[in-house]
Amino acid sequence: MVKQSIFGRIAQLAKANINSMIDAAEDPQKMLDQMVRDYKNNIVEAEQAVAQTIGNLRMLEEDHAEDTREAAEWGQKALAASQNADRLRGEGDAGGADKFDNLAKVALQRQMTAEKEARDAEPQIASQTETVAKLKDGLNRMRSKLDELARKRDELNARQKNASAQNQVNDALRAFDVMDPTSEVSRFEEKVRREEARVRGAEELASSSLDAQFEALEDLTQQSEVDARLAALKRQQS
Repeated sequence: MVKQSIFGRIAQLAKANINSMIDAAEDPQKMLDQMVRDYKNNIVEAEQAVAQTIGNLRMLEEDHAEDTREAAEWGQKALAASQNADRLRGEGDAGGADKFDNLAKVALQRQMTAEKEARDAEPQIASQTETVAKLKDGLNRMRSKLDELARKRDELNARQKNASAQNQVNDALRAFDVMDPTSEVSRFEEKVRREEARVRGAEELASSSLDAQFEALEDLTQQSEVDARLAALKRQQS
């Protein structure tokens, strides 16, 4: 019953839908760590139970070997007693012969008892041997499952750390986009360009005003020359 309860817990852990448990867990990492601890603890109990089962099997095998050896020894004693009875009977000692024949019968009864005990133990030994083989196989599969679970946990923990680090990088990039120092430079550059344009406009405006003054002066000079020529014409006519 103890072994069944241990292996039942192991089987329940093995059949658990880890992905669903991870999705439902508030802290998947702690949940996986706890599963690994549960597996380890149950495997330790299972190892102890399997070791006890193996020990019981070895005791049965030892008892069977002892019964087999006793059966052989009682057979040899029965043979020796029977041979001695035959010898005494040949010598005419009927009483002695009967005595050793009775001893041979006792030895044969002991032999039969030992043989029966050995035969009765054989099915139990066969069944126990099969059980031990299954338990060993199950224990090995549990150990493999534990290794798989531990690898899965380590893999998921690494992926979670990578995802967290990537998320931090993404947050930093988003913050960098919002507070992009190059945008400040661009605004300052735009301000400088506007100032440069204003200066060029002022220069152009100043240049236009100066040209107009020179044009006016040229017009004035030209008018003076026209007046001078008109005066010269008048002088020639008089």
